Amino acid sequence: MTGPHELPSLPDVRLAGLAAEARALQADTVALRRELHRHPEIGLNLPRTQQAILDAIAVLPLEVTTGRTTTSVTAVLRGRRPGPAVLLRGDMDALPMPEDTGEEFASTVPGVMHGCGHDTHVAMLVSAARLLSAHANELAGSVVFMFQPGEEGYHGARHMIHDGVLDAAGERVERAFGLHIYPNFPSGQIRTRAGALMASADTFSVRVTGKGGHGSLPHNAVDPVPAAAAMVGALQTMVTRRVNVADPAVVSVTRIEAGTTTNVIPETAVLEGTIRALSEATRARVHAELPTVCDGIAAAHGCRALIDIEPGYPPTINDADEAARVLGLAAEVLGAPNAAEMAAPIMGAEDFSYVLQRVPGAFAFLGACPPGTDPDDAASNHSNRARHHEDAMANGVAMYAAYALDTLR
Repeated sequence: MTGPHELPSLPDVRLAGLAAEARALQADTVALRRELHRHPEIGLNLPRTQQAILDAIAVLPLEVTTGRTTTSVTAVLRGRRPGPAVLLRGDMDALPMPEDTGEEFASTVPGVMHGCGHDTHVAMLVSAARLLSAHANELAGSVVFMFQPGEEGYHGARHMIHDGVLDAAGERVERAFGLHIYPNFPSGQIRTRAGALMASADTFSVRVTGKGGHGSLPHNAVDPVPAAAAMVGALQTMVTRRVNVADPAVVSVTRIEAGTTTNVIPETAVLEGTIRALSEATRARVHAELPTVCDGIAAAHGCRALIDIEPGYPPTINDADEAARVLGLAAEVLGAPNAAEMAAPIMGAEDFSYVLQRVPGAFAFLGACPPGTDPDDAASNHSNRARHHEDAMANGVAMYAAYALDTLR
């Protein structure tokens, strides 16, 4: 027995059975995933998805709030004893693209598809909430479930941070964990690494202005097209000669537009593209160098350049200790073959980076290669043919639960 001023002791936290508990929830996980997949929504306003989440967690002992600036859902599970708060995140939004998977639960919304697997993230996080609710008496602290819209370029995590998700438990979240399903890794395998895991993602545009004229008389015009063409090559040289290869960047010109017909030299040419970097230092270096290169080339051709760089997501940087803990938990809960350290980061971007800028934590990938397919050959995320092996979701549910239970032992 405890005295009048003593808190009851907590039962031992055992992680070994979490995988089996997650598998027991698999039917519910799959059903919710397929419902969301059939009815995808884009951006920050996802009313149907939000309602599906609210309905699914309504019976759980959670303190639920919805977003002020988005259709987000924040749910807090209180443990048996007070303690720190840990955050688990699942993003909700789909992509503006067609679906050609042939799945029986394919999108019913023309031109919209859950091509990045965010439907699986929501379903896994809901099942993790169910699982952890059954273990609430083992927790010394709180779990914050962050259901986030607008990951696909809409800065949804930043909106939720501004709305207070990191303080939803009444105190600052101390640790954070997120998962992203990935069809090009073996199904069920958790992969992550310390430090940089994913890149920043910024966009740039360069408008080159010269003087239009007849195509047969280029000497009477100031042609912006050669200047724009020279910029494409010079930007590649800039990256290889001005950026440290050990702290890399990618600059890709992905769109060029100039002219209206074959015998007219246009007045303007436009370049657009993306900038990716694995550190804020390299990101800043490229932001400074790109206008210098483009201005110089424009001047050499007698043109003017107007350069605009639009900042996107920052690099996703894992805390070294938290990344190691995630891999250790994956080995303990899922078995050693399902825990793999990534040798190198990838140059995709993720807005969970905003959370990791403020809270020590980790982001990890959950392999979901379809059966009978080589991971290297599987259709990738953002493909109209992307498919995710649903069996892998049980491992994701178990990992969410394991991270929270281990943090709040």
